[in-house]
Amino acid sequence: MDTIVIGGGQSGLAAARALRDAGLTPVVLEAGEHPAGSWARYYDSLTLFSPARYSALPGAPFDGDPARYPHRDEVVAYLQRYAARLDADIRTGTRVTAVRAENGGGFTVELADGTTLSAPSVIAASGSFGNPHQPALPGQDGFTGQILHAAAYRNPAPHAGQRVVVVGAGNSAVQIAHDLAGVAAVTLATRAPIRFVDQRPLGRDLHFWFAITGFDRLPARRADSPPAVPVLDDGRYRRALADGRIDRKETFPGFDADAVVWADGAREHVDAVVFATGYRPHLPYLRALGGALDSSGRPRQRGGISLTHPGLGFLGLEWQRSPASNTLRGVGRDAAHLARHLARHLRARCSTRIRAGA
Repeated sequence: MDTIVIGGGQSGLAAARALRDAGLTPVVLEAGEHPAGSWARYYDSLTLFSPARYSALPGAPFDGDPARYPHRDEVVAYLQRYAARLDADIRTGTRVTAVRAENGGGFTVELADGTTLSAPSVIAASGSFGNPHQPALPGQDGFTGQILHAAAYRNPAPHAGQRVVVVGAGNSAVQIAHDLAGVAAVTLATRAPIRFVDQRPLGRDLHFWFAITGFDRLPARRADSPPAVPVLDDGRYRRALADGRIDRKETFPGFDADAVVWADGAREHVDAVVFATGYRPHLPYLRALGGALDSSGRPRQRGGISLTHPGLGFLGLEWQRSPASNTLRGVGRDAAHLARHLARHLRARCSTRIRAGA
């Protein structure tokens, strides 16, 4: 075993493929029962924003029409097929609780069942679904309605007939609001007007233009301050706002009992608030390393390579190396880059040990 990969979703599977291609032997540890990461826990109506043609991991295109937009369940099935075809040791139901540095280099990985594994390198590919970001607003603790993050939203049925506010201006916020609009009175609460981008400019999906212009390979912005992403729309979301099926207001500053208090001071009864306010890297098991994470829990890294611990890498971070780093279409490139780096690191480590023993 050369590398322990923590997480068996799209990033972990891409890492396993890239490590094998680099001549290394990975072991993938997935806390869930299936190698699909968090995909099975996303909301029921989730559809990819990129066509199947541009949504595949290295070496395995999606089956079927490449122009379609795969549903959540198709992605889950695709990842499970991908895992089954990999020549890699993938261990499901295996939760990592801590990673510790060994004297002389390498890492010990502690598991929830009390056992440990050791390897000279580790890739943290556990994503961010386990760490939803939800702002705390005045009066929130006393709100008598329901508050949930998009991570806990599944479908609109429990909200039939309700008054619901969805907080956020990104793709997930707009898709969830549209999902709810068929059964509930819905407002999108955003800081600024929603920025829409045509999903099919000039008759071709936007990702076609990303591919031919090289947008997906642009150098990364700061991973701790990613830019706002506009909402991809084929027209349905703008129509829903235009015809009043979805309302849009400036984000409210607080709660009051069974109501939200809007920016103009108006108080309105609300049954539920859904925060579609994103996620943060979920890396609690790295705290024991000391210095690997900053005070906010973000990894100290550049391009997926740890700045503090040789042999430690990261995959699936927003803007890790490009705008596509945390997507199905982009994570494979980052995985290949990281695998090449770790292969060089392990060869250098081996050479040093040989010289020391001579």
